[in-house]
Amino acid sequence: MISRRNFLAGAAAVPFLSYASLLPAVAAGRQDILVVAQTLDNMTSLDPHESFEAVGSEICNNMYQRLVHPSLTNPEEIEGGVASSWEADEEGKVFTFKMNPDAKFASGAPVTAEDAVFSLQRAIKMNKGAAFIIGQFGFTPENVEQWITVVDDSTIKLSLETPTSLSFLLYCLSASIGSIVEKKVVMENANGDDMGNGWLQKNSAGSGEWTLVSWKPSESVVMNYNPHGLYKGNVKRIMLRHVADPSSQLLMLQKGDVDIARNLTTEQLRVVVDDENYNMVRQSVSGIMLMSLNQSNEKLTNPKLWEAIKWAVDYDGIQQNIVPLQYKVHQTIVPEGFPGAITDKPFKRDLEKAKALMAEAGLADGFTIKMDHYSAQPSPDIAQAIQANLADIGIKVELLAAENRQVLTKMRAREHEIALTSWGSDYFDPNTNASVFCINEDNSDNAMSKPFAWRSHYQNEEFMKKAIAARDEKDPATRIKLYGDLQREFMQNSPFIVMMQKFETAACRKDVTGMRLGVLSDSHSYAGIAKA
Repeated sequence: MISRRNFLAGAAAVPFLSYASLLPAVAAGRQDILVVAQTLDNMTSLDPHESFEAVGSEICNNMYQRLVHPSLTNPEEIEGGVASSWEADEEGKVFTFKMNPDAKFASGAPVTAEDAVFSLQRAIKMNKGAAFIIGQFGFTPENVEQWITVVDDSTIKLSLETPTSLSFLLYCLSASIGSIVEKKVVMENANGDDMGNGWLQKNSAGSGEWTLVSWKPSESVVMNYNPHGLYKGNVKRIMLRHVADPSSQLLMLQKGDVDIARNLTTEQLRVVVDDENYNMVRQSVSGIMLMSLNQSNEKLTNPKLWEAIKWAVDYDGIQQNIVPLQYKVHQTIVPEGFPGAITDKPFKRDLEKAKALMAEAGLADGFTIKMDHYSAQPSPDIAQAIQANLADIGIKVELLAAENRQVLTKMRAREHEIALTSWGSDYFDPNTNASVFCINEDNSDNAMSKPFAWRSHYQNEEFMKKAIAARDEKDPATRIKLYGDLQREFMQNSPFIVMMQKFETAACRKDVTGMRLGVLSDSHSYAGIAKA
């Protein structure tokens, strides 16, 4: 495995030279332009009410504000965005928000209550992948105009049929799906009844620090600063360039062709981590890496098989030998650092136990299966390690590498057998992960809600009941215990093999300051960026 990676590093010069020629000759050298090397292949849309991938949501976060957002330094605290204040009635069924009079869109127009109501209604009516985050409060395309309303020019009201806690509602509204768009601009660019979706996929109409200039899939994203926004630094344009190979990212950083490299693997990080010419920004984030076994495949439906795979994987070996600076071993669906998260790691490589479980499952002779994974490192190296681990218990894995968005598209179509992917949390509450893994109320192909479990045809009534009970529990201590119990049961008896939790690192040249990485993938921010 090491020799293969060294080979890739040596071979990277050819694609780098051809790619570097596409960069503006002086872009990275200019104080007012920031150039970032990053993998950009998992985006399918930059409409904030449709985007549901980590990088796309991050970019949307830099172009749009929400009513509220989590504090970057302490994500358990909620701060105002385009809302300056909020309150709940005694029953926990009516919530009012006062708009911030100073918030302005990139057009210069003020952010109004009408814009906020339109945006939340639009998210529900479009009913794209992330709509369930706020739809779980009972909002539907049929009732949303009745339950999310304008009180006056500076006030909006959300009414619920079922009481909920203010903090839980705020966490959900802080997700990217809660982004506020400018109604006038969006509807002027609507095509038929698409509510501007076609246009907003590659344009922006927000009040964040940055505005979209262009997006070329798997090539680049260019943003300009919003002159009416909060950004006051000296960078006027950000150019995100898709560079899939981390060795190329490192070389471009060293040559000064880019200011920041976002996807260096352990091999490259070792080169720059102690070099005074670079500022390293590092954050433990909510992304978890896992294998998903599609329950539509008869070979993968036996719980004894699920357990056998969990005992066959060499978690520590993969972490220590492939990604020691990028991931830590983590085996539960709620990321460490979240309220209610547990740090139990019951599984380790035990071939004797794994083989015995294969025999109990009636699969002692093994079988052949396909596993999809991202083509960008470190996924190929991890996939090869898993392939070798599972071969030891008779499972012959055929690896299928593809761009991130291609793997995601295949999973969303429920067409994978095994998929090695990542999942990032949407808001700072354990329900964000418990719900998508456990609450799959409609397992049919045409289901209205399609959580992560749905993608693998997985439905478990007991886990669903327990996740809902934990979500709705009012006593904080009891709620934490319920989530702990749920995680322990789920990790022992589900077709998901959670392996690791991610560290995000941005390697910046020493003249770059203010890069911010948050716990949530959509909270990485260029709001404070500057170049000396």
